[in-house]
Amino acid sequence: MTASILPHHTDKHHADLLVHGGTVITPNGEEPIDIACLAGRIVALGKLKETWQADKYLDAGGLHVLPGVIDSQVHFREPGLTHKETIEAGTRGAVLGGVTSVFEMPNTNPLTLNENDLNAKLAIAKQQAWCNFAFYMGGSGANAEKLDKLEKLPGCSGVKVFMGSSFGDLLADDDDILRRIVAHGTRRMAVHAEDEARLKARKSIVETSNKITDHPVWRDPESALMATKRIVKIASEANRRLHVLHVSTKEEMAFLAQHKHRVTVEVTPHHLTMSAPECYERLGSLAQMNPPVREQVHQDALWQAIQEGVVDVIGSDHAPHTLEEKAQPYPQSPSGMTGVQTLLPLMLDHVNAGRLSLSRLVDLTSAGPARIFGIEGKGRIALGYDADLTLVDLNAKREIHNDWVASVSGWTPYHGKTITGWPIHTVVNGLLVVENETLVGTPNGKMIRFLDTELI
Repeated sequence: MTASILPHHTDKHHADLLVHGGTVITPNGEEPIDIACLAGRIVALGKLKETWQADKYLDAGGLHVLPGVIDSQVHFREPGLTHKETIEAGTRGAVLGGVTSVFEMPNTNPLTLNENDLNAKLAIAKQQAWCNFAFYMGGSGANAEKLDKLEKLPGCSGVKVFMGSSFGDLLADDDDILRRIVAHGTRRMAVHAEDEARLKARKSIVETSNKITDHPVWRDPESALMATKRIVKIASEANRRLHVLHVSTKEEMAFLAQHKHRVTVEVTPHHLTMSAPECYERLGSLAQMNPPVREQVHQDALWQAIQEGVVDVIGSDHAPHTLEEKAQPYPQSPSGMTGVQTLLPLMLDHVNAGRLSLSRLVDLTSAGPARIFGIEGKGRIALGYDADLTLVDLNAKREIHNDWVASVSGWTPYHGKTITGWPIHTVVNGLLVVENETLVGTPNGKMIRFLDTELI
């Protein structure tokens, strides 16, 4: 059946873009239908090719058409750290990897702690972003009492709190500060949960050994579990919704499964794909992340949590550093790796390996983020929704290479890895920005709208 939000006439309807011949993932499941896009929205679904005209026809034969992928955790380093990443390069990598929307993190220079900081990022993104965008406000003792207003600003995706692994005003490792932050605001608050005091107390382990294989020994599962329990308790006391980022341990998953009525959970592709000690022996500091990639028993628990519905979203935690910075002796080497461009290829490879279904992947990368963050008009292919589409070939085999990576840092820990399943075309706001794996057009990203923020 053909559905349209336009009036029916005898003449052919007109669309800016008509996607035809593909297998479309809709709320109904897989459907062999066409999609008409006009003025950035989906205006018709069904057998449309004979009754519609379009400025651009996109043949999706042999491809699956997914709702645009949303990566709700990236670090694009701008302003202040543009020698390792920029908003333009980061979003270019996003669309090449099939990602149509991103939430960017506040640990830039300056930190994103006030309205001026947010507006400076928005100004850059409105000119240079290839995909849609929103920015986290940092939760800090310096701005705690203002967060209820700051989190509602247009273009703000919410408040991000670092309980560990940060610096200056962005580090919130004290319970009194955390209670002040939690008390001022109503939106779901994202948190990096590692216990800073335990990390400091245990750092001598790696300062003595200088072994990269000790990274998950220093930042042990207990450091993550302690912080997660603390912030869940503090948030519960204030009746505040919480989003725990990059959960990496078996113990955390078991604990969080008991708190799903208020707490949502993110996992990352690197925690699902790599395991210790092999990744450190092979890649050295290129596998160094916070929280760390851990042993197989933890990865197995993350996959079980996906199967059981405990996990709500997959975010890349794209956090580039240059190869020169990464080459410093451990533990002076910084934690972080590229990831926004490889998120979807890696997860499609897992789909092909039978670790999750394509519909579950769509839930984790489109419907899930839209649901838990209250994103307007995104997360599903449906009439009236934004025309953000990710077209993938589930059978395509590709080898990931550093020279494919758009990031200013120019590398990926997956260099040389063969993948089955690959993004072919990317549509952002109804315009084709990647066609046949090649960037086309110009940056077309728009500010993401949220249901519970100010309207402009």
